[in-house]
Amino acid sequence: MATALESTVRDGHQESIRILVVDDHPLMRRALATLIGSHEKWEICGETATVSTANRLARELKPDVMIVDLVLGDGSGIELIKEIKSELPSIRMIALSMHDEMLYAERAIRAGAMGYVSKQAPAETILAAIEQVLRGELHLSHRIEAHLLSQVPRRARGGHNGPVSQLSDRELQTFEMIGDGMTTRAIAERLQVSVKTIDAYRQRIKSKLKLQTSNELMRRAVEWSLDKQ
Repeated sequence: MATALESTVRDGHQESIRILVVDDHPLMRRALATLIGSHEKWEICGETATVSTANRLARELKPDVMIVDLVLGDGSGIELIKEIKSELPSIRMIALSMHDEMLYAERAIRAGAMGYVSKQAPAETILAAIEQVLRGELHLSHRIEAHLLSQVPRRARGGHNGPVSQLSDRELQTFEMIGDGMTTRAIAERLQVSVKTIDAYRQRIKSKLKLQTSNELMRRAVEWSLDKQ
């Protein structure tokens, strides 16, 4: 008898678990396709490198699972996860990232993902994550589970995990792009917002990080970007 891990039922017929991959690195998409294709009951139903196409494919294909890179060429994987969670809540999403899980895993889960996998993790980790989210379980590393549990009493006391963790998702995106050397106009184009909006993000970032000048903001952003590589 087929389980939820092995098949889904559509129009009275059992079909493979269908997985949509969203990652802007062709080699990563190919590696995921090969890995997922090794499971006889799973299939890649689509793949894309962009947020805009991912939104369209999610609506058209209605996959069982989406694997979403958090940094995409035309936008944020976090924002994509939020949109899909709001509009297509039955799709189970796994965030995939090369960035520090201590900062990004919690944000991904808050956005609506059911799992977070580091790109540095062993290949079998993504398979385990897919199995877990199909069972309706969260997939997080033991390190992140312990971290999130430790945050409960700290939040009750009004604590936080360092100044950068105070930034909103959009502020963090802006901070990262500043650290990558992008101009305000380039950031605005990437996030599809106005220059005025990015200026407002910059001011809020400076306030939260207790920085006085744009040069201090640039220096802190570059240092932070280098530290997480």
